[in-house]
Amino acid sequence: MKEISISGKKREVLGKKASKALRKEGFIPCNLYGEEKDANGKPTSLAFAAPFNELRKVIYTPHIYVIKINIDGQDHTAILKEIQFHPVTDAPLHVDFYEVNDQKPITIGIPVKLNGLAQGVRDGGRMNLSIRKIDVTAPYQQIPEHLDIDVTGLKLGKSIKVGQLSFEGLELATGKDVVVCSVKMTRNAVASDDTAAAADADAAAAPAADAAAAK
Repeated sequence: MKEISISGKKREVLGKKASKALRKEGFIPCNLYGEEKDANGKPTSLAFAAPFNELRKVIYTPHIYVIKINIDGQDHTAILKEIQFHPVTDAPLHVDFYEVNDQKPITIGIPVKLNGLAQGVRDGGRMNLSIRKIDVTAPYQQIPEHLDIDVTGLKLGKSIKVGQLSFEGLELATGKDVVVCSVKMTRNAVASDDTAAAADADAAAAPAADAAAAK
């Protein structure tokens, strides 16, 4: 995965009022979660704020990144966990990160990239992408930017499911029966099939007609 760096400062005062004041100053409230848990077994987090100008390159992108976060001089390595947006303006209200390390695998959604022109599309069908990401589990250093799937041999009415895929060094966490993509029948494909069937029927009838004419 590509790396990106942002900076932050610890939040000493929490709550809606304090968060609103931070946003007015151009900062977004954030939490960094890790392995630590409280007495009740719930994950604890480090509350910090990051400049919106730095966060936007993490938020508004189709790519996934390893994020290097410097909070008051202390470095952390993390991935994006969740973003909360305003229901009306779509402005980011809060961002959660999850701290990662070299030893423990992580599970994250990786974008799917379809490669090649499917046979079913050449025959007049339409490619349908059912899911845009597949969840994988692996150490973060082994996680690719996208998952390449060859669809060249995919025919009309056929699909590719997660269980049919495998990628070196990655464990697929999405269900095996989940459909990734399929080639749907279209009017053009139906018309082509009808034309081909009629041509086959004519070809089959021609010898019989010739034989009858010869009598």
